[in-house]
Amino acid sequence: MRLAAPLHRLLELVDRPMAALQRRIGPQRFAWIFLLPNLVIFAVFTYLPIVLNFVYATTGGLAVLPSERPFVGLENFASLLDCRDYLDPSSCSKDLFWRSLFNTGRFVVLQVGFMILFSLITALVLNREIRGRGFFRGVFFYPVLLSPVVVALIWKWILQREGVLNAWLVAFGGEPVQWLLDAGWSFFWVVFVSIWAHMGFYMLILLAGLQAIPKDVYEAAEMDAASPWRMLTRITLPLLMPTMLVVVVLALIKGVQTFDEIYVLTGGGPGSATMLVVQYIYETGFAAQPRLYGLAAAASLLLAALLMILTLLQLRANRKSYRG
Repeated sequence: MRLAAPLHRLLELVDRPMAALQRRIGPQRFAWIFLLPNLVIFAVFTYLPIVLNFVYATTGGLAVLPSERPFVGLENFASLLDCRDYLDPSSCSKDLFWRSLFNTGRFVVLQVGFMILFSLITALVLNREIRGRGFFRGVFFYPVLLSPVVVALIWKWILQREGVLNAWLVAFGGEPVQWLLDAGWSFFWVVFVSIWAHMGFYMLILLAGLQAIPKDVYEAAEMDAASPWRMLTRITLPLLMPTMLVVVVLALIKGVQTFDEIYVLTGGGPGSATMLVVQYIYETGFAAQPRLYGLAAAASLLLAALLMILTLLQLRANRKSYRG
């Protein structure tokens, strides 16, 4: 009761100017007063960096302040796209950018493809009435809760030369393998670790989509003596397509943006075997000397344009499948 009176007076002090402001601008516009702080924060930390990215992409030099950077137009984009043969990264003036681009394409195809496949199989199994279903759902989702850096450190401890996996190999009479120093094996493991870390998230989305399918559809199919394979291909997958589209788009964007776990696990090596575009942007703009902010900004804009094109193509393909 002692706190109620001061609190009531404080609320009255706030209410008077707010009520006057509401009478002045009207109830409909008054909502913008509450949205304004969020809009300001969103503009400062989202729209302003995008604008600055365009500024850096069209300017040159080594200066950090935009006012000290000379305008070069599309020179940074032309430098990145300067190739005699776009299928041969060594023929490009910025060959490391193209190698990272090819690595990203290969990584996304393998990672997204296998992750969606495993997520779908896991969701189908965990959607059935099996013993310990809740426990297994938690087990598959648990890696999603871990930080990408923690995931990479765990698997680096397992895969290093003196790690757990080589210890098992030696215990069974085998020879230790340089899992992270061989180009083929290192690429396999970055794909595997990425799938292991993120599969549970997409499994959960697909599981929600499966549970949204009406059960009476399956009951009608069972009355018609439809086989499990026929129910999967004619009922489950077609009704799951809207959810599947969301999963594909999210997985594609996440796959292209992958950086943390690969950077900690392999550092992009050996050589540039596991370097993706995001790591190239980071090292060009922040880690390498000299720091080429304009080149890194131009590469990030090209990556954003590629993502936008791929997303639009997927949405268009989905519309065509519905019309068909």
